[in-house]
Amino acid sequence: MNTFTESAATALRLIFTLDPALLTIVGRSLAVSASACLLASVFGVAAGAWLGAVRFSGRDAVLAVVNTSLAVPSVVVGLLVYLLLSRSGPLGFLGWLFSFKAMVLAQTLLVLPVVAALTCQSVQDAQNSHGEQIESMGAGPWLRCLILAWDERYAVLTVLIAAFGRAISEVGAVMIVGGNIDGFTRVMTTAIALETSKGDLALALALGGVLLLVVLLLNTLLGLLTLWRGRFSDGINQVPVAAVLGASR
Repeated sequence: MNTFTESAATALRLIFTLDPALLTIVGRSLAVSASACLLASVFGVAAGAWLGAVRFSGRDAVLAVVNTSLAVPSVVVGLLVYLLLSRSGPLGFLGWLFSFKAMVLAQTLLVLPVVAALTCQSVQDAQNSHGEQIESMGAGPWLRCLILAWDERYAVLTVLIAAFGRAISEVGAVMIVGGNIDGFTRVMTTAIALETSKGDLALALALGGVLLLVVLLLNTLLGLLTLWRGRFSDGINQVPVAAVLGASR
């Protein structure tokens, strides 16, 4: 057998035997990305809904900053978080550098603009469609944001799934702030880079296979969610606006 065949066979054995080292790295990767997406969803959905539904002075400037943040490379985000958390940085007293928390913070900052920008676009479309009707019934800014965000909940869920995929597949930020420490901060992408450089192709292939499987599952969820949204949006996706407004008074 050649090197690739041997490595592929060993990789399959690691996956199907549930190798402890493999499971540890995969579990840590999922935990970091899930935690980051949870934090990003809390702040990003709220900010995106506000930007999409409410007109205020300086809104265009804020949107420009958010949209520009979409193109910032992950290594730049990692560098900024590193500078913040380093011993001489403003947040150095937290002692988070080269830790799980540092990786979560870096990935949160990385996917936050994605959640905010795409949520803003969905809510803005809903605002243009029937926002004036909701406002005419007495809804204040925050209630209007809530109604429109709920009305676009399938689109928001799609955004969150895409954000999770963005988080779990990035390598630059977590490499810089996590340090790729074995047993502590090593995740799938950083482990693949390290094991490949060391020549341990079996573990790298196993981790790559698991990562591809995760991405495939995310894409399947996106497809099912899009299908569900298209099939049932007419009957389910609309919020009983009068009832919501009546209950809020």
